[in-house]
Amino acid sequence: MACPYFYPTERLSEKVWPKPPRVSLGDPYAGLCCVDPLREWRPDDATLRDFCNRGYPRQGCPRFPAGEGPDMVRFSVISDRDGVIKIYYVVEKNGSPMEHGEIEYLEDSRRFRANFAGGMLERQAQAYAESYVRRKLEPQQEAQNPHRR
Repeated sequence: MACPYFYPTERLSEKVWPKPPRVSLGDPYAGLCCVDPLREWRPDDATLRDFCNRGYPRQGCPRFPAGEGPDMVRFSVISDRDGVIKIYYVVEKNGSPMEHGEIEYLEDSRRFRANFAGGMLERQAQAYAESYVRRKLEPQQEAQNPHRR
């Protein structure tokens, strides 16, 4: 479950996190903490591992805001057909949905259909979709080029 204030910018290298657990964006990401949009902060490696990528930041991240905002964001693929990947998302607080919906990612253009508008949630969904596509294509690429390693 990604932190709802985490703006992923690039996949984390295996040097930073050699064997990550399953994370909500599919792959672990480096990025920005946007708790205060006027003062973006680049989290250190430990914060990225412990809070930004793995979720539940309210329970330990010193930057996480108090109040009624969301705790985490979850994503899952509900279908993948004809170049359209349908993704279901849930924004949660205390394990209960605050917002949820279905979005469609167009694999060829690497964009969402117009039914999804912007911001942090869209960037997280984009990172999730890119991770999903990469993982989906990896076995095909390895089969085509078995001596690549």
